[in-house]
Amino acid sequence: MDIVTREINLDVPDQFEQWKTFLELLGIANFSGDEIDPLDYTIGLFDGDQLVGTGSYSGNILKYIGVSHQHSEDGVYFNKVVSNLLTNLGQHGVFHVFVFTKPMYAKSFEHVGFKELVQSDDAAFLETGDYSITDYLESLPKVNKSENNAGIVMNANPFTDGHRYLIEQASQASDNVYVFVVSTDKSLFTSSERLNLVKAGVSDLKNVMVVPGGDYLVSYATFPSYFLKAQADKVRYQTTIDALIFKDWIAKHLGINVRFLGTEPNSKTTAIYNQILEKILPPQVEVKVIKRDQNDGKVISARTVRQAIKDNQISSIKNIVPKTTYQFIVDHKDDLQERIKKGMKISGN
Repeated sequence: MDIVTREINLDVPDQFEQWKTFLELLGIANFSGDEIDPLDYTIGLFDGDQLVGTGSYSGNILKYIGVSHQHSEDGVYFNKVVSNLLTNLGQHGVFHVFVFTKPMYAKSFEHVGFKELVQSDDAAFLETGDYSITDYLESLPKVNKSENNAGIVMNANPFTDGHRYLIEQASQASDNVYVFVVSTDKSLFTSSERLNLVKAGVSDLKNVMVVPGGDYLVSYATFPSYFLKAQADKVRYQTTIDALIFKDWIAKHLGINVRFLGTEPNSKTTAIYNQILEKILPPQVEVKVIKRDQNDGKVISARTVRQAIKDNQISSIKNIVPKTTYQFIVDHKDDLQERIKKGMKISGN
């Protein structure tokens, strides 16, 4: 019987159960809302009524790729799944695609045109398409690699005096500072808003370059982890991939020899993040951890700002954000509060 490819609607209980059962037999156990809800498209390869292969994508990231064990040896079904997903993405104007997968499957993706960027014990990170990490790096401003060049990665949701303090410390200790602003739109403030607020907030620091993180320095909301055996591994896996991308590609290309981090006394996740960066980045990239700035004895936090927006207590944040951030919030208060009402989360760092 010929193999038929058709879309699977995961909102239909019977289709979801067949898909889930199939993947469970392949050793995938994570079907949480965080992983499934963002899926935009899912296909199945069917031999009659039997599901023998499947794949999905969320944005430009492939997820839940799997073929039955009896059809996995020659790669034909695997190639068919990936080809169908890439074709569908292309029809929607998406030609730059990523995949996070178990290291054992990296070669299979390389055989269909993906290039591996980094690999850890838990995962491999690969890309394909009309754009690459080299294109991203070439788009960034260049400095003398022999100078003391620093890097900072931040979400800045929104940009606070705490973020400003960290950048000031790096600026004073370095010849040049790259500030990478996470580009993923999973925050109350959009990517462009956050980028512009950081630029405005440090415009007087002449040795600081504020640049977008692009597709390579992303928020945790983007990293799929459905293939991990334990959710407890998620932060470690995500941070390791992040650190390797920074060390092996970004720092190497731009001549960054030190990365500045801020402490996060109220976040266990960030503490783990900092520990892993301190383990992986040296000796190529020195890690300097700066104690968080405080106001009236309290650590300055972007979360405090977001909560004040929600509670309509805008004046209470005047002393913990730059004037440019404060004015933006005043001017866009109604829009920001509407985003929160519509479900945008304000938790997190």
